[in-house]
Amino acid sequence: MRKGVFPGMEHLMMPWIGKTMKHIDHFIATKMAEHGINLTRQQVILMKILFHDGPLPQNNLAFVTDRDKTSLTRLLSTMEKKNLVARITSTEDKRVNVVHLTKNGEKVLNETAPILLEVIMHMQEGIDEDDQKTVISVMQKIQENINKHIDSCSSNK
Repeated sequence: MRKGVFPGMEHLMMPWIGKTMKHIDHFIATKMAEHGINLTRQQVILMKILFHDGPLPQNNLAFVTDRDKTSLTRLLSTMEKKNLVARITSTEDKRVNVVHLTKNGEKVLNETAPILLEVIMHMQEGIDEDDQKTVISVMQKIQENINKHIDSCSSNK
């Protein structure tokens, strides 16, 4: 039997985090489909950002969602076809597209919220409050470690 390329990785947290995110994405998509809503987690996140932060220039949205311009353009095109968002040329700068959440996008987002809450409750079933706090604390430490090392890398340039 062949050993993995990275022996010992099964004892590290990062592969588990990646696998868990894939499971979460699949679970969300399945639950949404059960309710007749054809949205991905990424689409919901983008709509939530637009709902809370208002219309945003496409470049700002790329930064906030940590997506490259090409993948964001593809995502927005899909969402425009579903009438969830609209890209409108800025009146101040014709080179800038401002992304708006449509009325239909708002309606779909409101329909989605209780489903996502249900999904979250299912995912947290059987996990007591102390364990949840521990997971949150560990995730915050991982983010701090990443940020610390990103900062040290950028200061070495």
